[in-house]
Amino acid sequence: MSWTDERVELLKKMWGEGQSASQIAKELGGVTRNAVIGKVHRLGLSNRATGATPAKAEPKEKPAPPPKAEAKPKPAPKTEPARPAPAPAAETKPAVPARRQIIPAGQPLPPQPSANEISPEALAKVNEVEKKAKKLTLMELTEKTCKWPVGDPATEDFWFCGLPVEAGKPYCEAHVGVAFQPMSSRRDRRR
Repeated sequence: MSWTDERVELLKKMWGEGQSASQIAKELGGVTRNAVIGKVHRLGLSNRATGATPAKAEPKEKPAPPPKAEAKPKPAPKTEPARPAPAPAAETKPAVPARRQIIPAGQPLPPQPSANEISPEALAKVNEVEKKAKKLTLMELTEKTCKWPVGDPATEDFWFCGLPVEAGKPYCEAHVGVAFQPMSSRRDRRR
């Protein structure tokens, strides 16, 4: 199928009347809806004639804007009264920060519950191993070095263990003993 002058004129006329691309394709025959849309764009006809479209749009616009326009200002005052609400919520927050307290960088962390549950033997072994640690930086770590972090990352005293790792684990033997605890001991703590 080729776009003859007659077919192009019919396309322009039907498009100007507000007919859909599918309707035009059926009328022309031998072309698809997408072919009609492509030709419309190539001809620069993408804007429809003002006769058919505004008549359809005006009834929709007249009833719709007043309720929407009135509805939009109402939520704004609702959000403003919601701002004073955090003040009473601040009174209830003091109990929560004890659990979810944000600690600034460089400050010591509070005691962690898991530290109390680790056996003293494992902690003693970790302390001994950390004395022998290579004290590597992040850039010095490899697949074969223990990646156990020691200290506060916000300070200059922060380092990684760096001792040889246990096969299939990211940590050395001592840190594996602390990090990976048997399932039964974890179940017992929950009870």
